[in-house]
Amino acid sequence: MRYLVIAALMLNLPAEFLLAKDTKVDERLQRSAEVLYEIMNVPENSIPKDLLDKSVCVGIIPGAKKVAFVVGGNYGRGMIVCRRGGDGPWGAPSMIAVRGGSFGFQWGATETDVVVVVMNPSGIRRLLKSKGELGADVSVAAGPVGRTAAASTDLMMTAEILTYSRSRGLFAGISLKGAAVTPDGEANARLYGHVVEPEDLLIQGKGTIPPPAQPLIRELEKYSPRGGQSFGPIQAPKQGSTPPPAQQTAPPK
Repeated sequence: MRYLVIAALMLNLPAEFLLAKDTKVDERLQRSAEVLYEIMNVPENSIPKDLLDKSVCVGIIPGAKKVAFVVGGNYGRGMIVCRRGGDGPWGAPSMIAVRGGSFGFQWGATETDVVVVVMNPSGIRRLLKSKGELGADVSVAAGPVGRTAAASTDLMMTAEILTYSRSRGLFAGISLKGAAVTPDGEANARLYGHVVEPEDLLIQGKGTIPPPAQPLIRELEKYSPRGGQSFGPIQAPKQGSTPPPAQQTAPPK
């Protein structure tokens, strides 16, 4: 029983307690830019450019942690950024938290950079709507690496989200099924100075890119300045709920 209690503490405390300790949003964005630069500067073992050009959004969780002792848990904080309208220039980022668990006889602790590549509009819409587990409401798969993704066309056509991890210099596709991606509203409020909705930033394309995020956006523009897939027209408020204004008539003489 004592070991089960210890395991439960190791699974729950990092996600709730240690995540609350992370207040360095600017450093998180800077580290995300560095992770992208370091990964993409090894072409033979990077995210394929033709795959990146098809993506609508990219998320980076620098230094996500995994703690294991009988019961394993992983957690981290990062950001996700989408092309404006799905196929325009890269827009303003939204901060996210990622957490999940795995079972098995595991020992030790690791720190890993995680990259999430959203391949189509339905992927980001499902992700924002569900706020739940990858693989449950959103189709997720380990992403291919290398100079070209031509050999992985089927994977690119079926998966809504491709996931990668980098630990001790090794970058490879990895399945993150079971990991939950949720908005980090507190970090967004610190970054923008007021409460913002992730959907406004990512789907609606609203918001100015804050200075701490500009190095990351420059890196994305360098590796994939154009691409994506249109989110479609922004839906206007439904008409007909308010009666039309009465016509003005001239006053009697």
